[in-house]
Amino acid sequence: MSWSVGQVSGFAGVTVRTLHHYDRSGLLSPSERSPAGYRLYNAADLTRLQQILFYRELGFPLEEIATILADPLANALDHLLARRDALTEQIARLQKLVDVAERAIEVQRTGIELTPEERFEVFGDVVFDLSYAADAHLKWGDQEGHQEALARAATHTKQDWRRLMAEAADWRGRLLAAFDQGLPAEHEEVLDLAEEHRQHITRWFTPCPPETHCRIADDYEADARAFALVVPPAEQRPGLAGYLRDAIGANAARRAGTSGPEVAR
Repeated sequence: MSWSVGQVSGFAGVTVRTLHHYDRSGLLSPSERSPAGYRLYNAADLTRLQQILFYRELGFPLEEIATILADPLANALDHLLARRDALTEQIARLQKLVDVAERAIEVQRTGIELTPEERFEVFGDVVFDLSYAADAHLKWGDQEGHQEALARAATHTKQDWRRLMAEAADWRGRLLAAFDQGLPAEHEEVLDLAEEHRQHITRWFTPCPPETHCRIADDYEADARAFALVVPPAEQRPGLAGYLRDAIGANAARRAGTSGPEVAR
């Protein structure tokens, strides 16, 4: 038996345009012709089409499908295992994005409502980048401290945020003064500022042991979006993020009773 393009399109659930594309690309060309010259698919063609649709459903690109089908000795299992691993990773990432969305919904439901004017009044020039918030949740979301920080932030009142930001601004001014004076990151005054920052996080968001503080500081130097939460871009200086990172590491080492910032990292 043989079937026309329209018939195959109907029972295979693919468009005529798709079948024509497969034909032009050489992926699936009908093997027969009608007396009038129309292309006809035979049983072997339909078997090949089933294979193509199977691989397409798994997300294989047409070029890779062609490679698999072109070589009867090709190890399709290797391709399937690789695709399975890729899909597993994609599923995990999508699930994390779902978690981010659910957390955002939860924060919106339980968090404080501020008008744009109130946000400027409370936060000033401190930049909150939503893309960084999503990335941070993907990176830290499984950790209890990150979850607690989000939960506590959602319960802060407008007055809480005012006190928090005033405290942060005062600390930031003293950090900038130390940096501008050329005090080394290991200077006792700078180490005290690093410890004050750690206590600030603990007081307002979540317990922040020195090793966690060091990981947070790594983000400050590696990601401008993270550092903008601490020092607004207009107040930043070249090298300041690394300076703070070194001070936090040195403070962690001091608290551990060691002699260098890297021991506590």
